[in-house]
Amino acid sequence: MFALPGRRLAVHAGAALFAAVLAAAPAMAEDAPAPDPNKVVATVNGQNITEAEVALAEEELDPQLGELPPDQRRANALSALIDIRLMAAEEEKTGIADTDDFKRRMDFLRLRALHSEFVGNKVAKAVTEADVRARYDKEIAAAPPVNEVRASHILVKTEDEAKAIIAELEKGGDFEAIAKEKSQDPGSGASGGDLGFFGPGRMVPEFEQAAMALEVGQYTKEPVKSQFGWHVIKVTDKRPQQPPAYEQVRGEIRSIMLREKYFAEVAALRKGADVKIEDPALASAVDAVDKREEPAQ
Repeated sequence: MFALPGRRLAVHAGAALFAAVLAAAPAMAEDAPAPDPNKVVATVNGQNITEAEVALAEEELDPQLGELPPDQRRANALSALIDIRLMAAEEEKTGIADTDDFKRRMDFLRLRALHSEFVGNKVAKAVTEADVRARYDKEIAAAPPVNEVRASHILVKTEDEAKAIIAELEKGGDFEAIAKEKSQDPGSGASGGDLGFFGPGRMVPEFEQAAMALEVGQYTKEPVKSQFGWHVIKVTDKRPQQPPAYEQVRGEIRSIMLREKYFAEVAALRKGADVKIEDPALASAVDAVDKREEPAQ
């Protein structure tokens, strides 16, 4: 239900960039108390490490520390920060920080940090809880009603076996008893072939199409072939499919809305920018990448 219109991300470098920022977006949107930049928590060779620096290290190292409890996260972040300080001080003695290559890298890291700030301020904070709830309500209201069916089946290896079972049913045979005796589905055979309720997309297409076409109490008059073998299918009940609860899909909807807002901001900025790519082949390749990022229709 919530395959909402959006950008296709899998093959675009901007997608990876967005995905990294998206992971931090919920934290960006929260109003947490700022760590004290003046509170010293440790020193390394006489240099102070403040509470604010530890908090920054926790944020930057989140992929590595995210699964740890809060008290361990802080301790691990401080330990990593001590290592970083020591190694950075040692490497600075080589003069590498004065090279053009290192300066280019620092310029790029600065741009990345500013990009993250932009996303936090213009994207994450723009998608509110009320917006997400409104999108959910809109999608639920617009979704066409869908039925679920409860079906049982008897699975056999050959078409002839399936036809023989149908002939037995035509003579008044008991579906549940035949399933227990002859079905080769180890999961449902023992329970008389019962598969429970399922909606669209839950079964292989051939099975789903046949089951959805039956009325309650009917069984297939012809064997149904799938990758698993030959089926005789009986529908025992139908009901309207219940939409997913808001809390179940809230995160998915918010991710989609963040993605849409992100690329809307990108499109607006690119439209007003003077971008020139000197290499024609590279320009063509970039254009092809950007076309893949057009919203799905």
